[in-house]
Amino acid sequence: MTFDQIKTFLWVARLGGFRRAAERLNLSQPAVSTRIANLEAELRAPLFERGQGELVLTKHGTLMLSYAEQMLFVEEEIKQRVANPSEAEGLFRVGASETIAQAWLPEFLKAFSEQYPRVNVDLTVDISLTLRADLLERKLDLALLMGPVSEFSVENVDLPTFDLHWYRSTMNPQTDLSQIPVISYSSKTRPYRELMSELSRRVGPKLRVYASASLSASLKMIAAGIAVGPYPRALANDFLASGQIVEFDPGYQPQPLSFTASYLSEPRSFLVENSAQIAREVAEHWDRTHLQ
Repeated sequence: MTFDQIKTFLWVARLGGFRRAAERLNLSQPAVSTRIANLEAELRAPLFERGQGELVLTKHGTLMLSYAEQMLFVEEEIKQRVANPSEAEGLFRVGASETIAQAWLPEFLKAFSEQYPRVNVDLTVDISLTLRADLLERKLDLALLMGPVSEFSVENVDLPTFDLHWYRSTMNPQTDLSQIPVISYSSKTRPYRELMSELSRRVGPKLRVYASASLSASLKMIAAGIAVGPYPRALANDFLASGQIVEFDPGYQPQPLSFTASYLSEPRSFLVENSAQIAREVAEHWDRTHLQ
């Protein structure tokens, strides 16, 4: 029995198939099948029930999975704590919302690469809804998103919040929300839903709300005088510094944006768990040193 066989078994079990495990491990599907067959032969017990659709663990497979998760986590922890962490290799898939991408994501990637210089990073920037789906489908190792992710299989590490401030163009002094459109986050996000609910009650039928998944494009629309909207200063700083936009108070302050560093709790990964802590430390330092 080898760690390679155990690792292959774990990913076949978690992903529900030989092909998906082969893609995850960068192996051919026959190689994965051979490892599982050799493991079953050595254990003299079937680990999967083979039939139509996804593989199903047998009673022996379910027991084996619990041991496999413990063994591989201990192996990784030994490598991280006893050996030199800088020798760790592999691919780390991280997803981040645009708010974080324009705030402290560069500092996080720098800190991560300093600790794990031989680990390759695959970065995705998208809306939180998409990042959540990708995390649950195991397409991401870590998601920095508007959270928490309310799934029993997900661990959420709280990150500092972002206060929202209202901005208008310096060229257009209009701030009456019944006269000028409001631009907000994507319609598939919590900030958009909360804004629509509150402003519909306050402003009434004359309210017009634009939705955009591109926060940088939204700020450009505000700078052009097309709309007004609430955004974090992290996104607005360049426009404020250049005098294109200014803050104003419409009499309503949206709730701050809550973010988490979220990852799947099984199978445990020391690298992923440590990366979430790195994200929290970097985010807290950024929060202390930047005016929000």
